[in-house]
Amino acid sequence: MSHHEEFYINGEWVSPVSPKTLDVINPATEEAFTRISVGSAADVDKAVAAAKTAFETFSRTTPAERLALLKRIHEVYLERFEDIARAVSAEMGAPLAFARDAQAWSGRGHLESTIKAFETYEFSEKRGTTTVVKEPIGVCALITPWNWPLNQIVCKVAPAIAAGCTVVLKPSEIAPISGIVFAEVMHEAGVPKGVFNLVNGTGPDVGQVMASHPDVDMVSFTGSTRAGIIVAKAAADTVKRVAQELGGKSANIILPDADFETAVTKGVRGCFSNTGQSCDAPTRMLVPRDRHDEALAIAKITAEEFRTGDPNSEDTNLGPVVSDVQFGKIQGLIEKGIEEGATLVTGGLGRPDGLNRGYYVRPTVFGNVTPDMTIAREEIFGPVLSIISYEDEEDAIRIANDTVYGLAAYVQSTDIERARRVASRMRAGSVYLNYPAWDTMASFGGYKQSGNGREYADFGIHDFLEIKSIVGFGD
Repeated sequence: MSHHEEFYINGEWVSPVSPKTLDVINPATEEAFTRISVGSAADVDKAVAAAKTAFETFSRTTPAERLALLKRIHEVYLERFEDIARAVSAEMGAPLAFARDAQAWSGRGHLESTIKAFETYEFSEKRGTTTVVKEPIGVCALITPWNWPLNQIVCKVAPAIAAGCTVVLKPSEIAPISGIVFAEVMHEAGVPKGVFNLVNGTGPDVGQVMASHPDVDMVSFTGSTRAGIIVAKAAADTVKRVAQELGGKSANIILPDADFETAVTKGVRGCFSNTGQSCDAPTRMLVPRDRHDEALAIAKITAEEFRTGDPNSEDTNLGPVVSDVQFGKIQGLIEKGIEEGATLVTGGLGRPDGLNRGYYVRPTVFGNVTPDMTIAREEIFGPVLSIISYEDEEDAIRIANDTVYGLAAYVQSTDIERARRVASRMRAGSVYLNYPAWDTMASFGGYKQSGNGREYADFGIHDFLEIKSIVGFGD
Protein backbone atom coordinates (compact mmCIF):
# COMPACT_ATOMS: atom_id res chain seq x y z
CA MET A 1 0.00 0.00 0.00
CA SER A 2 1.23 3.49 -0.84
CA HIS A 3 1.96 5.74 2.13
CA HIS A 4 2.23 8.87 -0.02
CA GLU A 5 -0.71 10.58 1.72
CA GLU A 6 0.32 9.56 5.24
CA PHE A 7 2.89 10.59 7.81
CA TYR A 8 5.04 8.26 9.90
CA ILE A 9 4.58 9.12 13.58
CA ASN A 10 5.28 7.01 16.66
CA GLY A 11 5.88 3.85 14.62
CA GLU A 12 2.66 4.09 12.61
CA TRP A 13 1.43 5.46 9.29
CA VAL A 14 -1.17 8.08 10.11
CA SER A 15 -3.36 10.55 8.24
CA PRO A 16 -2.78 14.28 8.70
CA VAL A 17 -4.79 16.11 11.33
CA SER A 18 -6.21 18.42 8.65
CA PRO A 19 -6.36 16.77 5.21
CA LYS A 20 -4.53 18.71 2.52
CA THR A 21 -2.66 17.34 -0.49
CA LEU A 22 -0.03 18.50 -2.94
CA ASP A 23 0.79 17.10 -6.38
CA VAL A 24 4.30 15.75 -6.92
CA ILE A 25 5.52 16.67 -10.40
CA ASN A 26 7.83 14.58 -12.55
CA PRO A 27 10.09 17.29 -14.03
CA ALA A 28 10.75 15.20 -17.14
CA THR A 29 7.07 15.29 -18.11
CA GLU A 30 5.76 18.33 -16.16
CA GLU A 31 2.92 16.07 -14.99
CA ALA A 32 1.91 14.91 -11.53
CA PHE A 33 2.76 11.26 -10.90
CA THR A 34 1.42 11.11 -7.35
CA ARG A 35 0.40 13.37 -4.51
CA ILE A 36 1.35 13.70 -0.88
CA SER A 37 -0.32 15.04 2.23
CA VAL A 38 1.13 18.24 3.60
CA GLY A 39 1.14 18.82 7.31
CA SER A 40 0.46 21.58 9.79
CA ALA A 41 1.53 22.62 13.27
CA ALA A 42 -0.78 19.98 14.72
CA ASP A 43 1.06 17.20 12.89
CA VAL A 44 4.40 18.60 14.02
CA ASP A 45 3.15 18.64 17.62
CA LYS A 46 2.23 14.94 17.38
CA ALA A 47 5.58 13.97 15.87
CA VAL A 48 7.61 16.00 18.35
CA ALA A 49 5.64 14.59 21.28
CA ALA A 50 6.34 11.05 20.04
CA ALA A 51 10.04 11.83 19.65
CA LYS A 52 10.20 13.44 23.10
CA THR A 53 8.62 10.42 24.76
CA ALA A 54 10.86 8.00 22.86
CA PHE A 55 13.97 9.97 23.81
CA GLU A 56 13.53 9.05 27.46
CA THR A 57 14.32 5.41 26.74
CA PHE A 58 16.26 5.55 23.46
CA SER A 59 18.81 7.98 24.89
CA ARG A 60 19.69 5.32 27.48
CA THR A 61 20.30 2.51 25.01
CA THR A 62 23.85 1.28 24.68
CA PRO A 63 26.08 2.07 21.72
CA ALA A 64 26.07 -1.65 20.91
CA GLU A 65 22.26 -1.65 20.69
CA ARG A 66 22.25 1.41 18.42
CA LEU A 67 25.00 -0.07 16.25
CA ALA A 68 22.93 -3.23 15.74
CA LEU A 69 19.96 -1.05 14.77
CA LEU A 70 22.01 0.87 12.21
CA LYS A 71 23.22 -2.40 10.70
CA ARG A 72 19.64 -3.61 10.40
CA ILE A 73 18.63 -0.33 8.71
CA HIS A 74 21.50 -0.85 6.28
CA GLU A 75 20.28 -4.35 5.43
CA VAL A 76 16.74 -3.16 4.69
CA TYR A 77 18.05 -0.16 2.74
CA LEU A 78 19.87 -2.55 0.41
CA GLU A 79 16.68 -4.59 0.00
CA ARG A 80 14.78 -1.45 -1.04
CA PHE A 81 17.62 0.03 -3.09
CA GLU A 82 15.88 -0.16 -6.46
CA ASP A 83 12.67 1.33 -5.04
CA ILE A 84 14.67 4.24 -3.68
CA ALA A 85 16.46 4.82 -6.99
CA ARG A 86 13.21 4.77 -8.96
CA ALA A 87 11.59 7.18 -6.52
CA VAL A 88 14.45 9.65 -6.97
CA SER A 89 14.29 9.29 -10.74
CA ALA A 90 10.56 10.03 -10.77
CA GLU A 91 10.63 12.99 -8.38
CA MET A 92 13.82 14.61 -9.71
CA GLY A 93 13.97 13.42 -13.29
CA ALA A 94 17.38 11.91 -12.59
CA PRO A 95 18.61 9.42 -15.20
CA LEU A 96 18.09 5.95 -13.75
CA ALA A 97 21.77 5.05 -13.83
CA PHE A 98 22.62 8.21 -11.89
CA ALA A 99 19.72 7.62 -9.50
CA ARG A 100 21.20 4.21 -8.68
CA ASP A 101 24.93 4.90 -8.82
CA ALA A 102 24.95 8.29 -7.09
CA GLN A 103 21.64 9.24 -5.47
CA ALA A 104 20.60 5.92 -3.91
CA TRP A 105 24.25 4.96 -3.41
CA SER A 106 24.86 8.06 -1.29
CA GLY A 107 22.38 6.87 1.33
CA ARG A 108 24.07 3.49 1.42
CA GLY A 109 27.49 5.14 1.62
CA HIS A 110 26.50 7.29 4.60
CA LEU A 111 25.03 4.35 6.47
CA GLU A 112 28.26 2.44 5.95
CA SER A 113 30.54 5.32 6.94
CA THR A 114 28.45 6.11 10.02
CA ILE A 115 28.57 2.46 11.08
CA LYS A 116 32.33 2.35 10.53
CA ALA A 117 32.90 5.54 12.53
CA PHE A 118 30.48 4.47 15.26
CA GLU A 119 32.24 1.15 15.85
CA THR A 120 35.22 2.96 17.40
CA TYR A 121 33.51 6.15 18.65
CA GLU A 122 34.32 7.07 22.25
CA PHE A 123 31.56 8.63 24.34
CA SER A 124 33.71 9.45 27.37
CA GLU A 125 37.26 10.36 28.28
CA LYS A 126 39.19 10.97 31.50
CA ARG A 127 41.02 14.24 32.19
CA GLY A 128 42.61 13.83 35.56
CA THR A 129 39.77 13.42 38.04
CA THR A 130 37.23 14.79 35.53
CA THR A 131 35.26 12.55 33.21
CA VAL A 132 34.02 14.21 30.01
CA VAL A 133 31.00 12.46 28.52
CA LYS A 134 29.12 12.96 25.26
CA GLU A 135 25.36 12.64 25.51
CA PRO A 136 22.56 12.82 22.92
CA ILE A 137 21.29 16.36 22.49
CA GLY A 138 17.61 15.35 22.40
CA VAL A 139 14.81 15.70 19.87
CA CYS A 140 16.19 16.76 16.49
CA ALA A 141 14.29 18.38 13.63
CA LEU A 142 15.82 17.41 10.29
CA ILE A 143 14.93 19.51 7.25
CA THR A 144 16.32 18.15 3.99
CA PRO A 145 16.46 19.38 0.37
CA TRP A 146 15.29 18.01 -2.96
CA ASN A 147 18.60 17.92 -4.84
CA TRP A 148 20.30 15.03 -2.99
CA PRO A 149 17.39 13.62 -0.98
CA LEU A 150 18.91 10.36 0.30
CA ASN A 151 22.33 11.87 0.79
CA GLN A 152 20.99 14.49 3.16
CA ILE A 153 18.39 12.32 4.87
CA VAL A 154 20.83 9.55 5.74
CA CYS A 155 23.77 11.76 6.68
CA LYS A 156 21.49 13.33 9.30
CA VAL A 157 19.34 10.39 10.46
CA ALA A 158 22.15 7.84 10.81
CA PRO A 159 24.45 9.91 13.07
CA ALA A 160 21.47 11.17 15.10
CA ILE A 161 20.50 7.57 15.86
CA ALA A 162 24.13 6.68 16.60
CA ALA A 163 24.21 9.53 19.10
CA GLY A 164 21.01 8.32 20.79
CA CYS A 165 18.75 11.13 19.56
CA THR A 166 15.20 10.91 18.28
CA VAL A 167 14.17 12.73 15.12
CA VAL A 168 11.40 14.36 13.13
CA LEU A 169 12.20 14.53 9.42
CA LYS A 170 10.70 16.93 6.89
CA PRO A 171 11.88 16.03 3.39
CA SER A 172 11.46 18.54 0.59
CA GLU A 173 7.87 18.67 -0.61
CA ILE A 174 9.27 18.89 -4.16
CA ALA A 175 10.99 15.49 -3.97
CA PRO A 176 9.33 13.66 -1.06
CA ILE A 177 8.76 10.12 -2.30
CA SER A 178 12.26 8.80 -1.64
CA GLY A 179 11.86 10.06 1.94
CA ILE A 180 8.65 8.08 2.29
CA VAL A 181 10.41 4.94 1.04
CA PHE A 182 13.16 5.64 3.57
CA ALA A 183 10.53 5.82 6.32
CA GLU A 184 9.31 2.39 5.17
CA VAL A 185 12.90 1.18 5.50
CA MET A 186 13.04 2.46 9.07
CA HIS A 187 9.75 0.74 9.91
CA GLU A 188 10.80 -2.56 8.36
CA ALA A 189 14.12 -2.38 10.22
CA GLY A 190 12.30 -2.25 13.55
CA VAL A 191 13.27 1.23 14.67
CA PRO A 192 11.56 1.75 18.06
CA LYS A 193 8.36 3.80 18.12
CA GLY A 194 8.92 7.53 18.15
CA VAL A 195 12.64 7.37 17.39
CA PHE A 196 12.09 8.27 13.73
CA ASN A 197 9.13 10.34 12.56
CA LEU A 198 8.29 11.89 9.19
CA VAL A 199 5.98 14.80 8.44
CA ASN A 200 5.73 16.11 4.90
CA GLY A 201 4.89 19.72 4.17
CA THR A 202 6.09 23.14 3.16
CA GLY A 203 8.80 25.19 4.78
CA PRO A 204 6.46 27.80 6.33
CA ASP A 205 3.82 25.31 7.51
CA VAL A 206 6.07 22.52 8.79
CA GLY A 207 9.77 23.45 8.62
CA GLN A 208 9.53 26.73 10.49
CA VAL A 209 7.17 25.18 13.03
CA MET A 210 9.72 22.44 13.70
CA ALA A 211 12.52 24.98 14.01
CA SER A 212 10.65 27.10 16.53
CA HIS A 213 9.12 24.22 18.51
CA PRO A 214 10.01 24.46 22.22
CA ASP A 215 10.42 20.69 22.56
CA VAL A 216 12.93 20.44 19.69
CA ASP A 217 16.51 20.59 20.95
CA MET A 218 18.34 20.86 17.63
CA VAL A 219 17.64 21.70 14.00
CA SER A 220 19.77 20.28 11.20
CA PHE A 221 18.95 22.05 7.95
CA THR A 222 20.24 21.69 4.40
CA GLY A 223 19.05 24.07 1.70
CA SER A 224 19.51 27.58 0.37
CA THR A 225 21.21 30.28 2.40
CA ARG A 226 18.00 32.33 2.20
CA ALA A 227 15.94 29.51 3.77
CA GLY A 228 18.69 28.77 6.27
CA ILE A 229 18.49 32.29 7.62
CA ILE A 230 14.73 31.91 8.11
CA VAL A 231 15.23 28.61 9.97
CA ALA A 232 17.92 30.10 12.21
CA LYS A 233 15.70 33.05 13.11
CA ALA A 234 12.80 30.71 13.89
CA ALA A 235 15.06 28.66 16.17
CA ALA A 236 16.62 31.63 17.93
CA ASP A 237 13.85 32.27 20.47
CA THR A 238 14.36 28.84 22.05
CA VAL A 239 18.17 28.99 21.83
CA LYS A 240 18.46 25.56 20.28
CA ARG A 241 21.44 24.29 18.32
CA VAL A 242 21.21 24.92 14.58
CA ALA A 243 23.45 23.09 12.12
CA GLN A 244 23.26 24.30 8.53
CA GLU A 245 24.63 23.20 5.18
CA LEU A 246 23.73 25.96 2.75
CA GLY A 247 24.60 27.34 -0.68
CA GLY A 248 27.87 27.47 -2.56
CA LYS A 249 29.68 29.02 -5.50
CA SER A 250 32.72 26.80 -5.60
CA ALA A 251 35.86 27.76 -7.47
CA ASN A 252 37.85 25.22 -9.50
CA ILE A 253 41.42 26.51 -9.85
CA ILE A 254 43.23 24.90 -12.77
CA LEU A 255 46.88 25.72 -12.20
CA PRO A 256 49.19 26.23 -15.20
CA ASP A 257 50.98 22.90 -14.70
CA ALA A 258 47.75 20.84 -14.68
CA ASP A 259 46.93 18.30 -17.36
CA PHE A 260 44.72 20.86 -19.08
CA GLU A 261 42.62 18.58 -21.27
CA THR A 262 41.77 16.33 -18.33
CA ALA A 263 41.29 19.17 -15.86
CA VAL A 264 38.87 21.14 -18.01
CA THR A 265 36.95 18.08 -19.18
CA LYS A 266 36.45 16.74 -15.66
CA GLY A 267 35.63 20.22 -14.42
CA VAL A 268 32.75 20.54 -16.89
CA ARG A 269 31.47 17.09 -15.98
CA GLY A 270 31.69 17.89 -12.29
CA CYS A 271 29.74 21.11 -12.76
CA PHE A 272 27.01 19.38 -14.78
CA SER A 273 26.67 16.31 -12.53
CA ASN A 274 23.14 16.00 -11.12
CA THR A 275 22.15 18.59 -13.78
CA GLY A 276 24.21 21.15 -11.89
CA GLN A 277 21.98 20.83 -8.83
CA SER A 278 24.69 20.37 -6.20
CA CYS A 279 25.61 22.97 -3.61
CA ASP A 280 29.30 22.06 -3.90
CA ALA A 281 29.42 21.97 -7.73
CA PRO A 282 32.59 23.49 -9.26
CA THR A 283 30.68 26.25 -11.06
CA ARG A 284 33.52 28.80 -11.36
CA MET A 285 36.41 27.46 -13.44
CA LEU A 286 39.53 29.58 -12.99
CA VAL A 287 42.12 29.24 -15.79
CA PRO A 288 45.37 31.05 -16.68
CA ARG A 289 44.60 34.06 -18.87
CA ASP A 290 46.86 32.88 -21.68
CA ARG A 291 44.99 29.56 -21.86
CA HIS A 292 41.46 30.92 -21.60
CA ASP A 293 40.54 30.24 -25.23
CA GLU A 294 41.96 26.74 -25.02
CA ALA A 295 39.75 26.08 -21.98
CA LEU A 296 36.70 27.36 -23.85
CA ALA A 297 37.34 25.01 -26.76
CA ILE A 298 37.68 21.95 -24.50
CA ALA A 299 34.66 22.94 -22.42
CA LYS A 300 32.52 23.41 -25.51
CA ILE A 301 33.30 19.91 -26.80
CA THR A 302 32.66 18.37 -23.38
CA ALA A 303 29.37 20.19 -22.78
CA GLU A 304 28.05 19.23 -26.19
CA GLU A 305 28.74 15.54 -25.49
CA PHE A 306 26.02 15.49 -22.82
CA ARG A 307 22.87 13.64 -23.83
CA THR A 308 19.77 15.33 -22.44
CA GLY A 309 16.42 13.59 -22.48
CA ASP A 310 14.23 10.80 -21.10
CA PRO A 311 15.58 9.69 -17.69
CA ASN A 312 14.55 6.12 -18.48
CA SER A 313 16.78 5.97 -21.56
CA GLU A 314 20.21 4.41 -21.14
CA ASP A 315 21.55 7.08 -23.51
CA THR A 316 20.58 9.96 -21.20
CA ASN A 317 23.18 11.36 -18.82
CA LEU A 318 21.63 14.78 -18.13
CA GLY A 319 18.10 15.04 -16.82
CA PRO A 320 15.84 18.05 -16.28
CA VAL A 321 16.11 20.48 -13.40
CA VAL A 322 13.63 19.81 -10.66
CA SER A 323 10.83 22.33 -11.18
CA ASP A 324 9.32 25.11 -13.24
CA VAL A 325 10.50 27.61 -10.63
CA GLN A 326 14.06 26.34 -10.88
CA PHE A 327 13.91 26.33 -14.69
CA GLY A 328 12.77 29.95 -14.71
CA LYS A 329 15.49 31.03 -12.30
CA ILE A 330 18.21 29.40 -14.42
CA GLN A 331 16.86 30.92 -17.63
CA GLY A 332 16.92 34.34 -16.00
CA LEU A 333 20.54 33.93 -14.92
CA ILE A 334 21.62 32.70 -18.36
CA GLU A 335 19.97 35.79 -19.84
CA LYS A 336 21.76 37.93 -17.27
CA GLY A 337 25.10 36.44 -18.26
CA ILE A 338 24.47 37.34 -21.90
CA GLU A 339 23.32 40.86 -20.98
CA GLU A 340 26.40 41.50 -18.82
CA GLY A 341 28.76 40.61 -21.67
CA ALA A 342 29.96 37.07 -20.95
CA THR A 343 30.77 35.00 -24.03
CA LEU A 344 28.16 32.28 -24.62
CA VAL A 345 30.34 29.35 -25.66
CA THR A 346 27.56 26.79 -25.95
CA GLY A 347 24.02 26.25 -24.69
CA GLY A 348 21.96 29.29 -23.79
CA LEU A 349 18.28 30.04 -23.42
CA GLY A 350 15.45 27.58 -23.91
CA ARG A 351 15.24 23.82 -23.99
CA PRO A 352 17.70 21.62 -25.90
CA ASP A 353 16.73 20.86 -29.49
CA GLY A 354 14.04 18.21 -29.85
CA LEU A 355 12.59 18.65 -26.36
CA ASN A 356 9.33 20.57 -26.10
CA ARG A 357 8.35 19.67 -22.55
CA GLY A 358 10.12 18.90 -19.32
CA TYR A 359 12.30 21.31 -17.35
CA TYR A 360 15.36 20.69 -19.49
CA VAL A 361 18.15 23.27 -19.59
CA ARG A 362 20.75 23.51 -22.35
CA PRO A 363 24.19 22.52 -21.01
CA THR A 364 25.71 26.00 -20.94
CA VAL A 365 29.25 27.34 -20.80
CA PHE A 366 30.18 31.00 -20.47
CA GLY A 367 33.64 32.37 -21.16
CA ASN A 368 35.22 35.78 -20.49
CA VAL A 369 33.35 35.90 -17.20
CA THR A 370 34.57 38.55 -14.77
CA PRO A 371 34.33 38.09 -11.00
CA ASP A 372 31.80 40.92 -10.65
CA MET A 373 29.24 39.39 -13.03
CA THR A 374 26.02 38.01 -11.61
CA ILE A 375 26.71 34.50 -12.95
CA ALA A 376 30.06 34.53 -11.12
CA ARG A 377 28.50 35.49 -7.80
CA GLU A 378 25.03 33.92 -7.54
CA GLU A 379 24.35 30.23 -7.11
CA ILE A 380 22.64 29.12 -10.34
CA PHE A 381 21.90 25.49 -9.47
CA GLY A 382 21.77 24.27 -13.03
CA PRO A 383 24.13 23.03 -15.77
CA VAL A 384 25.84 26.40 -16.23
CA LEU A 385 29.62 26.87 -16.03
CA SER A 386 31.45 30.20 -15.78
CA ILE A 387 35.07 30.30 -16.96
CA ILE A 388 37.15 33.09 -15.41
CA SER A 389 40.73 34.10 -16.24
CA TYR A 390 43.42 34.79 -13.66
CA GLU A 391 46.88 36.37 -13.94
CA ASP A 392 48.89 34.24 -11.50
CA GLU A 393 48.47 31.96 -8.51
CA GLU A 394 47.86 34.81 -6.07
CA ASP A 395 45.19 36.24 -8.33
CA ALA A 396 43.51 32.83 -8.61
CA ILE A 397 43.40 32.46 -4.82
CA ARG A 398 41.99 35.96 -4.42
CA ILE A 399 39.22 35.36 -6.99
CA ALA A 400 38.39 31.94 -5.53
CA ASN A 401 37.92 33.36 -2.02
CA ASP A 402 36.05 36.46 -3.19
CA THR A 403 32.59 35.07 -2.46
CA VAL A 404 30.11 35.07 0.42
CA TYR A 405 30.12 31.27 0.21
CA GLY A 406 32.66 28.74 1.42
CA LEU A 407 31.34 25.22 0.97
CA ALA A 408 33.92 23.70 -1.39
CA ALA A 409 36.90 24.47 -3.60
CA TYR A 410 38.81 22.48 -6.21
CA VAL A 411 42.49 22.60 -7.18
CA GLN A 412 44.09 20.89 -10.19
CA SER A 413 47.87 20.49 -10.50
CA THR A 414 50.45 17.85 -11.40
CA ASP A 415 52.51 19.15 -8.46
CA ILE A 416 50.77 17.77 -5.37
CA GLU A 417 52.76 19.99 -2.99
CA ARG A 418 51.65 23.05 -4.92
CA ALA A 419 48.04 21.84 -4.88
CA ARG A 420 48.22 21.31 -1.12
CA ARG A 421 49.68 24.78 -0.62
CA VAL A 422 46.87 26.40 -2.57
CA ALA A 423 44.30 24.23 -0.74
CA SER A 424 45.57 25.52 2.59
CA ARG A 425 44.56 29.03 1.53
CA MET A 426 41.04 28.19 0.40
CA ARG A 427 38.31 29.55 2.70
CA ALA A 428 36.11 26.50 2.22
CA GLY A 429 34.99 23.52 4.28
CA SER A 430 36.14 20.97 1.70
CA VAL A 431 38.93 21.21 -0.88
CA TYR A 432 39.24 18.57 -3.58
CA LEU A 433 42.60 17.97 -5.24
CA ASN A 434 42.68 16.51 -8.76
CA TYR A 435 39.10 15.20 -8.74
CA PRO A 436 39.28 12.51 -6.03
CA ALA A 437 36.57 9.90 -5.48
CA TRP A 438 33.69 10.78 -3.16
CA ASP A 439 34.81 10.15 0.42
CA THR A 440 31.94 9.77 2.90
CA MET A 441 34.47 9.57 5.74
CA ALA A 442 35.56 13.16 5.09
CA SER A 443 33.85 16.06 6.86
CA PHE A 444 31.30 18.10 4.92
CA GLY A 445 30.12 21.62 5.66
CA GLY A 446 30.91 25.21 4.93
CA TYR A 447 32.59 28.45 5.90
CA LYS A 448 30.88 31.85 5.79
CA GLN A 449 27.34 31.85 4.33
CA SER A 450 27.65 28.18 3.38
CA GLY A 451 26.68 27.25 6.92
CA ASN A 452 28.05 25.81 10.14
CA GLY A 453 28.54 22.40 11.66
CA ARG A 454 29.93 19.35 9.89
CA GLU A 455 28.33 16.20 8.52
CA TYR A 456 29.47 12.68 7.49
CA ALA A 457 30.90 9.82 9.60
CA ASP A 458 32.13 10.75 13.09
CA PHE A 459 31.82 14.48 12.34
CA GLY A 460 28.08 13.98 11.96
CA ILE A 461 27.80 11.99 15.18
CA HIS A 462 29.62 14.73 17.07
CA ASP A 463 27.11 17.38 15.94
CA PHE A 464 24.23 15.52 17.63
CA LEU A 465 25.94 15.31 21.03
CA GLU A 466 26.15 17.50 24.10
CA ILE A 467 29.35 17.53 26.14
CA LYS A 468 29.16 17.17 29.91
CA SER A 469 32.09 17.37 32.32
CA ILE A 470 31.70 15.49 35.60
CA VAL A 471 34.29 17.22 37.72
CA GLY A 472 35.62 15.35 40.74
CA PHE A 473 34.55 12.03 39.21
CA GLY A 474 37.73 10.44 40.56
CA ASP A 475 40.22 7.97 39.17
